[in-house]
Amino acid sequence: MVMRLLLLLLAAPAFGGERLVLRVGKLLTMSDADTIYAPGMVVCEEGKLTYVGPPREVSADATLLDYPDSWCAPGLVDLHTHIHGPGINDMVRAVNPELRARPCVIPGNAAIRRGCAAGVTTLFGIPGSGTNMGGFGVLYKARMRQPTYETIVLRDPGGLKVAQDSNPQRRNATDFGVTRAGQSWNIRDVALRAKAAAAQGRRDPALDELSRVMTGDLPVLIHTAGSEGVVNTARMWKVDFQTRCVVSHGSFDGWKAAPALARMGCPVNHGPRTVDYFASHNGRINGTSAEFVRAGVPLFSLNTDSGVVPEEEFFLQGAMSARYGADSYAMLKAMTANPAKVFGIEHRVGSLEVGKDADVVVWTGDPLDPRVHTRLVLIEGDVEFDRDEDGRLF
Repeated sequence: MVMRLLLLLLAAPAFGGERLVLRVGKLLTMSDADTIYAPGMVVCEEGKLTYVGPPREVSADATLLDYPDSWCAPGLVDLHTHIHGPGINDMVRAVNPELRARPCVIPGNAAIRRGCAAGVTTLFGIPGSGTNMGGFGVLYKARMRQPTYETIVLRDPGGLKVAQDSNPQRRNATDFGVTRAGQSWNIRDVALRAKAAAAQGRRDPALDELSRVMTGDLPVLIHTAGSEGVVNTARMWKVDFQTRCVVSHGSFDGWKAAPALARMGCPVNHGPRTVDYFASHNGRINGTSAEFVRAGVPLFSLNTDSGVVPEEEFFLQGAMSARYGADSYAMLKAMTANPAKVFGIEHRVGSLEVGKDADVVVWTGDPLDPRVHTRLVLIEGDVEFDRDEDGRLF
Protein backbone atom coordinates (compact mmCIF):
# COMPACT_ATOMS: atom_id res chain seq x y z
CA MET A 1 0.00 0.00 0.00
CA VAL A 2 2.79 2.43 0.91
CA MET A 3 4.67 1.67 -2.32
CA ARG A 4 1.46 2.08 -4.35
CA LEU A 5 0.83 5.47 -2.78
CA LEU A 6 4.41 6.56 -3.44
CA LEU A 7 4.19 5.55 -7.11
CA LEU A 8 0.91 7.42 -7.55
CA LEU A 9 2.26 10.56 -5.93
CA LEU A 10 5.40 10.47 -8.04
CA ALA A 11 3.28 9.98 -11.14
CA ALA A 12 0.94 12.91 -10.33
CA PRO A 13 1.30 15.91 -12.63
CA ALA A 14 3.57 18.76 -11.52
CA PHE A 15 2.91 22.15 -13.06
CA GLY A 16 5.00 24.36 -10.75
CA GLY A 17 7.42 25.31 -13.53
CA GLU A 18 4.85 25.35 -16.36
CA ARG A 19 1.90 27.52 -17.31
CA LEU A 20 -1.28 26.07 -15.81
CA VAL A 21 -4.74 27.57 -16.34
CA LEU A 22 -7.81 26.76 -14.24
CA ARG A 23 -11.26 27.80 -15.46
CA VAL A 24 -14.10 27.47 -12.95
CA GLY A 25 -17.74 28.37 -12.54
CA LYS A 26 -17.11 30.65 -9.54
CA LEU A 27 -13.85 32.12 -8.23
CA LEU A 28 -13.62 33.40 -4.64
CA THR A 29 -10.45 35.48 -4.35
CA MET A 30 -10.89 36.30 -0.61
CA SER A 31 -8.98 39.53 -1.33
CA ASP A 32 -9.48 42.78 0.59
CA ALA A 33 -11.79 43.87 -2.22
CA ASP A 34 -13.82 40.65 -1.77
CA THR A 35 -13.78 40.16 -5.55
CA ILE A 36 -15.78 37.21 -6.91
CA TYR A 37 -15.70 36.12 -10.55
CA ALA A 38 -18.45 33.95 -12.01
CA PRO A 39 -17.05 32.38 -14.13
CA GLY A 40 -13.41 32.88 -13.24
CA MET A 41 -9.90 31.90 -14.20
CA VAL A 42 -6.49 31.67 -12.56
CA VAL A 43 -3.12 31.23 -14.24
CA CYS A 44 -0.21 29.64 -12.38
CA GLU A 45 3.41 29.87 -13.48
CA GLU A 46 6.63 29.07 -11.62
CA GLY A 47 4.58 28.39 -8.51
CA LYS A 48 2.93 31.84 -8.47
CA LEU A 49 -0.37 33.31 -9.61
CA THR A 50 0.13 35.40 -12.74
CA TYR A 51 -3.53 36.07 -13.54
CA VAL A 52 -6.73 36.09 -11.48
CA GLY A 53 -9.96 37.29 -13.07
CA PRO A 54 -12.66 36.53 -15.62
CA PRO A 55 -11.95 33.95 -18.34
CA ARG A 56 -9.85 35.08 -21.26
CA GLU A 57 -8.10 33.47 -24.20
CA VAL A 58 -5.64 30.73 -23.25
CA SER A 59 -2.27 30.53 -24.96
CA ALA A 60 -1.39 27.37 -26.87
CA ASP A 61 1.54 26.53 -24.57
CA ALA A 62 -0.64 26.42 -21.43
CA THR A 63 -2.16 23.37 -19.78
CA LEU A 64 -5.89 24.05 -19.35
CA LEU A 65 -8.01 22.40 -16.65
CA ASP A 66 -11.70 23.21 -17.06
CA TYR A 67 -14.21 22.90 -14.20
CA PRO A 68 -17.30 24.82 -15.37
CA ASP A 69 -19.52 23.61 -12.52
CA SER A 70 -16.99 24.01 -9.69
CA TRP A 71 -15.87 26.73 -7.28
CA CYS A 72 -12.30 27.86 -6.71
CA ALA A 73 -10.88 29.37 -3.50
CA PRO A 74 -7.53 29.83 -1.74
CA GLY A 75 -6.06 26.95 0.23
CA LEU A 76 -7.18 26.88 3.86
CA VAL A 77 -4.80 28.13 6.60
CA ASP A 78 -4.94 26.48 10.06
CA LEU A 79 -2.91 28.19 12.80
CA HIS A 80 -3.40 25.64 15.60
CA THR A 81 -2.41 22.07 14.70
CA HIS A 82 -0.54 19.13 16.22
CA ILE A 83 -0.51 16.60 13.37
CA HIS A 84 2.98 17.31 12.02
CA GLY A 85 4.44 14.45 14.07
CA PRO A 86 4.83 13.27 17.66
CA GLY A 87 3.43 15.63 20.29
CA ILE A 88 6.09 17.55 22.18
CA ASN A 89 6.00 18.88 25.75
CA ASP A 90 8.90 19.44 28.11
CA MET A 91 7.16 18.84 31.43
CA VAL A 92 10.28 19.47 33.52
CA ARG A 93 10.07 23.25 33.32
CA ALA A 94 7.03 25.53 33.37
CA VAL A 95 8.38 27.70 30.53
CA ASN A 96 10.35 26.41 27.54
CA PRO A 97 11.11 29.32 25.17
CA GLU A 98 14.10 27.44 23.77
CA LEU A 99 12.04 24.39 22.66
CA ARG A 100 11.35 23.87 18.93
CA ALA A 101 8.75 21.73 17.17
CA ARG A 102 10.96 21.23 14.11
CA PRO A 103 12.53 17.88 15.18
CA CYS A 104 9.04 16.37 15.36
CA VAL A 105 7.91 17.37 11.87
CA ILE A 106 7.28 14.36 9.62
CA PRO A 107 6.56 15.76 6.13
CA GLY A 108 3.71 14.16 4.23
CA ASN A 109 2.43 11.98 7.06
CA ALA A 110 -1.05 10.45 6.76
CA ALA A 111 -2.81 13.16 8.80
CA ILE A 112 -1.24 15.91 6.69
CA ARG A 113 -2.21 14.07 3.49
CA ARG A 114 -5.84 13.89 4.61
CA GLY A 115 -5.81 17.60 5.44
CA CYS A 116 -4.37 18.43 2.04
CA ALA A 117 -7.03 16.32 0.33
CA ALA A 118 -9.64 18.43 2.16
CA GLY A 119 -8.19 21.73 0.98
CA VAL A 120 -5.84 22.65 3.86
CA THR A 121 -2.59 23.93 2.34
CA THR A 122 -0.87 25.87 5.17
CA LEU A 123 -0.51 24.79 8.80
CA PHE A 124 1.17 26.02 11.96
CA GLY A 125 2.56 22.95 13.71
CA ILE A 126 3.10 23.72 17.38
CA PRO A 127 4.23 22.15 20.67
CA GLY A 128 1.63 20.98 23.15
CA SER A 129 -0.04 22.81 26.02
CA GLY A 130 1.43 20.96 28.97
CA THR A 131 3.45 23.96 30.12
CA ASN A 132 2.96 27.71 30.19
CA MET A 133 5.31 28.34 27.25
CA GLY A 134 5.62 25.29 25.02
CA GLY A 135 8.13 26.69 22.52
CA PHE A 136 8.21 27.62 18.84
CA GLY A 137 6.26 26.02 16.02
CA VAL A 138 6.75 25.67 12.26
CA LEU A 139 4.66 27.18 9.47
CA TYR A 140 4.59 24.66 6.65
CA LYS A 141 2.77 23.62 3.48
CA ALA A 142 0.77 20.38 3.30
CA ARG A 143 2.76 19.01 0.37
CA MET A 144 2.24 15.36 -0.55
CA ARG A 145 4.49 14.92 -3.57
CA GLN A 146 8.04 14.09 -2.48
CA PRO A 147 7.73 16.16 0.71
CA THR A 148 10.89 17.04 2.62
CA TYR A 149 11.45 19.45 5.44
CA GLU A 150 13.09 21.91 3.04
CA THR A 151 10.24 21.80 0.50
CA ILE A 152 7.38 22.21 2.97
CA VAL A 153 8.62 24.90 5.38
CA LEU A 154 7.11 28.35 4.96
CA ARG A 155 8.73 29.87 8.04
CA ASP A 156 10.74 28.39 10.91
CA PRO A 157 10.29 29.50 13.59
CA GLY A 158 6.76 30.39 12.62
CA GLY A 159 5.80 31.79 15.99
CA LEU A 160 5.58 31.08 19.72
CA LYS A 161 3.07 28.82 21.47
CA VAL A 162 1.94 29.84 24.98
CA ALA A 163 -0.58 28.04 27.20
CA GLN A 164 -2.06 30.48 29.69
CA ASP A 165 -4.91 28.80 31.55
CA SER A 166 -6.51 25.34 31.39
CA ASN A 167 -4.07 22.56 30.41
CA PRO A 168 -1.01 23.59 32.49
CA GLN A 169 -3.25 23.58 35.56
CA ARG A 170 -3.48 19.78 35.25
CA ARG A 171 0.10 19.43 36.46
CA ASN A 172 1.06 18.18 39.93
CA ALA A 173 -0.99 20.08 42.52
CA THR A 174 2.17 21.12 44.36
CA ASP A 175 3.54 22.89 41.27
CA PHE A 176 3.57 26.68 41.49
CA GLY A 177 2.47 26.89 37.84
CA VAL A 178 -0.94 25.30 38.39
CA THR A 179 -2.59 28.46 39.72
CA ARG A 180 -3.62 31.29 37.44
CA ALA A 181 -1.43 33.68 39.44
CA GLY A 182 1.51 31.26 39.21
CA GLN A 183 1.12 30.92 35.45
CA SER A 184 0.98 34.68 35.07
CA TRP A 185 4.18 35.10 37.09
CA ASN A 186 6.03 32.40 35.14
CA ILE A 187 5.11 33.87 31.77
CA ARG A 188 5.69 37.49 32.73
CA ASP A 189 9.07 36.72 34.27
CA VAL A 190 10.57 35.00 31.21
CA ALA A 191 8.93 37.45 28.77
CA LEU A 192 10.36 40.49 30.56
CA ARG A 193 13.81 38.88 30.67
CA ALA A 194 13.63 38.37 26.91
CA LYS A 195 12.43 41.94 26.38
CA ALA A 196 15.33 43.28 28.46
CA ALA A 197 17.82 41.18 26.49
CA ALA A 198 16.46 42.58 23.22
CA ALA A 199 16.59 46.17 24.51
CA GLN A 200 20.21 45.71 25.61
CA GLY A 201 21.25 43.97 22.41
CA ARG A 202 22.38 41.03 24.52
CA ARG A 203 22.43 37.48 23.09
CA ASP A 204 20.88 34.73 25.17
CA PRO A 205 20.47 31.47 23.21
CA ALA A 206 17.53 30.37 25.37
CA LEU A 207 15.71 33.68 24.86
CA ASP A 208 16.73 34.76 21.35
CA GLU A 209 13.50 33.78 19.60
CA LEU A 210 11.34 34.97 22.50
CA SER A 211 13.10 38.33 22.19
CA ARG A 212 11.86 38.45 18.58
CA VAL A 213 8.31 37.96 19.86
CA MET A 214 8.73 40.79 22.35
CA THR A 215 9.92 43.16 19.62
CA GLY A 216 7.05 42.21 17.29
CA ASP A 217 9.15 40.30 14.77
CA LEU A 218 7.32 37.01 15.42
CA PRO A 219 3.70 36.33 16.47
CA VAL A 220 2.57 34.50 19.59
CA LEU A 221 -0.40 32.11 19.65
CA ILE A 222 -1.84 31.77 23.15
CA HIS A 223 -3.90 28.79 24.31
CA THR A 224 -6.49 30.27 26.67
CA ALA A 225 -10.19 29.73 27.35
CA GLY A 226 -13.02 31.02 29.50
CA SER A 227 -13.96 34.69 29.81
CA GLU A 228 -11.57 35.47 32.66
CA GLY A 229 -8.61 33.68 31.12
CA VAL A 230 -9.14 35.33 27.74
CA VAL A 231 -9.24 38.85 29.20
CA ASN A 232 -6.16 38.33 31.37
CA THR A 233 -4.26 36.90 28.42
CA ALA A 234 -5.12 39.76 26.07
CA ARG A 235 -4.33 42.35 28.71
CA MET A 236 -0.85 40.89 29.22
CA TRP A 237 0.19 40.19 25.64
CA LYS A 238 -1.67 42.92 23.73
CA VAL A 239 -1.86 45.84 26.17
CA ASP A 240 1.16 45.37 28.44
CA PHE A 241 3.63 43.67 26.08
CA GLN A 242 2.19 45.07 22.81
CA THR A 243 3.10 41.91 20.89
CA ARG A 244 1.58 40.43 17.73
CA CYS A 245 -0.55 38.14 19.86
CA VAL A 246 -3.45 35.89 18.90
CA VAL A 247 -5.84 34.43 21.47
CA SER A 248 -6.32 30.79 20.49
CA HIS A 249 -9.37 28.77 21.59
CA GLY A 250 -11.38 31.42 23.48
CA SER A 251 -13.86 28.58 23.97
CA PHE A 252 -16.46 27.75 26.63
CA ASP A 253 -17.76 31.14 27.86
CA GLY A 254 -14.79 33.02 26.39
CA TRP A 255 -17.15 34.64 23.90
CA LYS A 256 -18.50 36.82 26.71
CA ALA A 257 -15.15 38.63 26.68
CA ALA A 258 -15.46 39.43 22.95
CA PRO A 259 -16.28 43.15 23.46
CA ALA A 260 -13.21 43.55 25.69
CA LEU A 261 -10.99 41.82 23.12
CA ALA A 262 -12.41 44.04 20.38
CA ARG A 263 -11.58 47.17 22.39
CA MET A 264 -8.02 45.91 22.91
CA GLY A 265 -7.71 45.06 19.20
CA CYS A 266 -6.73 41.47 19.99
CA PRO A 267 -7.33 38.85 17.24
CA VAL A 268 -8.92 35.50 18.09
CA ASN A 269 -8.14 32.12 16.51
CA HIS A 270 -11.23 30.20 17.62
CA GLY A 271 -11.70 26.46 18.04
CA PRO A 272 -11.87 23.55 18.33
CA ARG A 273 -15.12 24.23 20.25
CA THR A 274 -17.18 26.81 18.40
CA VAL A 275 -20.40 26.47 20.41
CA ASP A 276 -21.19 26.96 24.10
CA TYR A 277 -24.14 25.05 25.45
CA PHE A 278 -23.12 24.33 29.05
CA ALA A 279 -20.67 26.94 30.38
CA SER A 280 -23.04 29.91 30.17
CA HIS A 281 -26.16 28.24 31.61
CA ASN A 282 -28.44 30.50 29.59
CA GLY A 283 -30.69 27.79 28.20
CA ARG A 284 -29.55 27.94 24.59
CA ILE A 285 -26.79 26.88 22.23
CA ASN A 286 -24.52 29.87 21.70
CA GLY A 287 -22.75 30.16 18.35
CA THR A 288 -19.49 31.53 19.69
CA SER A 289 -17.89 32.41 16.34
CA ALA A 290 -20.83 34.68 15.59
CA GLU A 291 -20.42 36.37 18.97
CA PHE A 292 -16.74 37.17 18.38
CA VAL A 293 -17.45 38.58 14.92
CA ARG A 294 -20.49 40.53 16.10
CA ALA A 295 -18.38 42.20 18.80
CA GLY A 296 -15.87 43.41 16.21
CA VAL A 297 -12.88 41.23 17.14
CA PRO A 298 -10.26 41.94 14.42
CA LEU A 299 -9.07 39.27 11.99
CA PHE A 300 -11.18 36.54 13.52
CA SER A 301 -10.02 33.08 12.42
CA LEU A 302 -10.80 29.41 13.07
CA ASN A 303 -8.72 26.36 13.96
CA THR A 304 -9.06 22.62 14.47
CA ASP A 305 -6.48 22.03 17.22
CA SER A 306 -5.99 18.87 15.12
CA GLY A 307 -6.23 16.09 15.92
CA VAL A 308 -8.92 17.29 18.41
CA VAL A 309 -10.94 18.03 15.28
CA PRO A 310 -9.48 16.04 12.35
CA GLU A 311 -7.63 18.30 9.92
CA GLU A 312 -9.78 17.08 7.03
CA GLU A 313 -12.81 18.51 8.86
CA PHE A 314 -11.45 22.05 9.05
CA PHE A 315 -14.10 23.27 6.60
CA LEU A 316 -16.75 22.02 9.05
CA GLN A 317 -15.52 24.54 11.63
CA GLY A 318 -16.66 27.23 9.20
CA ALA A 319 -19.81 25.39 8.17
CA MET A 320 -21.01 24.85 11.74
CA SER A 321 -20.07 28.39 12.77
CA ALA A 322 -22.27 29.62 9.93
CA ARG A 323 -25.02 27.20 10.99
CA TYR A 324 -24.97 28.83 14.45
CA GLY A 325 -25.30 32.40 13.28
CA ALA A 326 -22.06 33.59 11.67
CA ASP A 327 -21.88 34.90 8.11
CA SER A 328 -20.65 32.09 5.85
CA TYR A 329 -18.39 34.32 3.72
CA ALA A 330 -16.82 35.72 6.89
CA MET A 331 -16.18 32.16 8.07
CA LEU A 332 -14.40 31.31 4.81
CA LYS A 333 -12.22 34.39 5.37
CA ALA A 334 -11.62 33.06 8.88
CA MET A 335 -9.93 30.04 7.29
CA THR A 336 -8.02 31.85 4.53
CA ALA A 337 -7.19 35.56 4.47
CA ASN A 338 -7.54 36.37 8.17
CA PRO A 339 -5.16 33.76 9.64
CA ALA A 340 -2.62 34.64 6.94
CA LYS A 341 -2.76 38.32 7.96
CA VAL A 342 -2.56 37.55 11.67
CA PHE A 343 0.69 35.63 11.16
CA GLY A 344 2.18 38.02 8.61
CA ILE A 345 2.17 35.59 5.68
CA GLU A 346 -0.54 37.30 3.65
CA HIS A 347 2.01 38.26 0.98
CA ARG A 348 2.15 34.56 0.08
CA VAL A 349 -1.07 32.81 1.11
CA GLY A 350 -4.67 33.39 2.16
CA SER A 351 -6.08 34.93 -1.02
CA LEU A 352 -5.92 34.47 -4.78
CA GLU A 353 -4.05 37.51 -6.09
CA VAL A 354 -1.32 38.01 -8.67
CA GLY A 355 2.14 37.41 -7.23
CA LYS A 356 1.05 35.16 -4.39
CA ASP A 357 1.71 31.43 -4.05
CA ALA A 358 -0.49 29.33 -6.34
CA ASP A 359 -2.20 27.54 -3.42
CA VAL A 360 -5.55 26.87 -5.06
CA VAL A 361 -8.42 24.52 -4.24
CA VAL A 362 -11.20 23.51 -6.63
CA TRP A 363 -14.43 22.43 -4.89
CA THR A 364 -17.54 20.85 -6.38
CA GLY A 365 -19.57 23.70 -4.86
CA ASP A 366 -19.59 26.08 -1.89
CA PRO A 367 -16.53 25.18 0.27
CA LEU A 368 -18.65 25.37 3.45
CA ASP A 369 -21.36 23.04 2.16
CA PRO A 370 -20.76 19.62 3.80
CA ARG A 371 -22.23 17.94 0.69
CA VAL A 372 -19.36 19.08 -1.56
CA HIS A 373 -15.79 17.84 -1.82
CA THR A 374 -12.47 18.93 -3.25
CA ARG A 375 -11.63 18.08 -6.84
CA LEU A 376 -8.13 19.51 -7.07
CA VAL A 377 -5.56 20.96 -4.67
CA LEU A 378 -2.56 22.95 -5.87
CA ILE A 379 0.32 24.03 -3.65
CA GLU A 380 2.68 26.52 -5.29
CA GLY A 381 1.35 25.42 -8.67
CA ASP A 382 1.92 21.69 -8.13
CA VAL A 383 -1.02 19.29 -8.16
CA GLU A 384 -0.84 17.80 -4.67
CA PHE A 385 -4.26 16.16 -4.77
CA ASP A 386 -6.46 15.19 -7.71
CA ARG A 387 -9.60 13.32 -6.70
CA ASP A 388 -9.79 11.51 -10.02
CA GLU A 389 -6.31 10.06 -9.42
CA ASP A 390 -5.90 9.95 -5.65
CA GLY A 391 -9.42 9.95 -4.23
CA ARG A 392 -9.59 6.25 -3.53
CA LEU A 393 -6.57 6.50 -1.24
CA PHE A 394 -8.14 8.95 1.24
